[in-house]
Amino acid sequence: MPAMHVRLGALAAALAVAAAFSTAASAQKKYDTGASDTEIKIGNIMPYSGPASAYGVIGKTQEAYFRKINAEGGINGRKINFISYDDAYSPPKTVEQARKLVESDEVLLIFNSLGTPPNSAIQKYMNSKKVPQLFVATGATKWNDPQNFPWTMGWQPNYQSESIIYAKYILKNHPDAKIAVLYQNDDYGKDYLKGFKDGLGAKAASMIVVEESYEVSEPTVDSHIVKLKSIGADVFFNISTPKFAAQAIKKNAEIGWKPIHFLNNVSASIGSVIKPAGFEAAQGIISSQYFKDPTDPQWKNDPSMKAWNEFLDKYYPEANRADASVMYGYIVSQGLVHVLKACGDNLTRENVMKQAASLRDFEPAGLLPGVKVNTSPTDFAPISQVQLERFKGETWELFGEVISGDVGG
Repeated sequence: MPAMHVRLGALAAALAVAAAFSTAASAQKKYDTGASDTEIKIGNIMPYSGPASAYGVIGKTQEAYFRKINAEGGINGRKINFISYDDAYSPPKTVEQARKLVESDEVLLIFNSLGTPPNSAIQKYMNSKKVPQLFVATGATKWNDPQNFPWTMGWQPNYQSESIIYAKYILKNHPDAKIAVLYQNDDYGKDYLKGFKDGLGAKAASMIVVEESYEVSEPTVDSHIVKLKSIGADVFFNISTPKFAAQAIKKNAEIGWKPIHFLNNVSASIGSVIKPAGFEAAQGIISSQYFKDPTDPQWKNDPSMKAWNEFLDKYYPEANRADASVMYGYIVSQGLVHVLKACGDNLTRENVMKQAASLRDFEPAGLLPGVKVNTSPTDFAPISQVQLERFKGETWELFGEVISGDVGG
């Protein structure tokens, strides 16, 4: 009988230890809606149709990148379930798709949805639901406002910082400039314009001789370009999305207007803007960049460019490699994977934002040398560095130093 007691005691002890381990293991794993032992549901909204459809390749690149990650074993053993919907760059449609993703598809977060007006339309909803609106694909300054919108975070350099850099360049190199501005009549265009005026400071009123806005519903901006030329400006700041940027560049050449042309970074893609407008028409345009241009021969033997090409060969062979949006999609996808890996087994929405706000000198493959991703609980602007570039021949040429600048929300 005593021997039996010993065996039963040992069994009870073993069961207690096993239960303790089981409790500890389950305690270590924390999930919110959209995450489990086997998958992580990620929502996304892109303009696959409509006036900003040139950006649709970003979503296609991301889908390809997450297929790569899944083929390599996923995130800490979990596969990414990427659900991407079209909103045609229409804010009411964005609201509809965001609700579908959050309430029907039950995603863990919405990642890199595109456009300032579309993201503005869902920002309050996402924050009220406490669902991450992570690494939005827009440089509006408002995304860096963790105090009021702790569930929304930007990714790329913000529009005001970028346009302040152009303004300072003009003040230094063309102090007597007569500036014409074309801008999209929405939050995106107005954000760029505000930064530009702030950068010019007291001289803004005298240097800007005309501000011309266009609506995304317009088929063409040709008439606006003709009007700008008639006013006699010698510097042109072109704040437009790809379709309209290409039209403006082409029309400038057709009517023989040759101002010093500044083009916002979001339309600096050779594949979707410069090539359709014509290389000859684009000579001398100045823009800015924070990642490597796939068409730039200096990166031909760069390890990160080789890795990018290998990824496309295997997972997205039909991609237009001259389209900067493909590189953008590749880089920001690395950002999400980095955050999700850092979450470990704590895949709660709160921890996603905590890890996203804890990036330190992160360098996803494809960024320019010297550009790093940094965030903190009070800084929701991951990338704040750019380098100026000038279009020459059939590619962009970088010049000057990497410039830092941040404007808060």
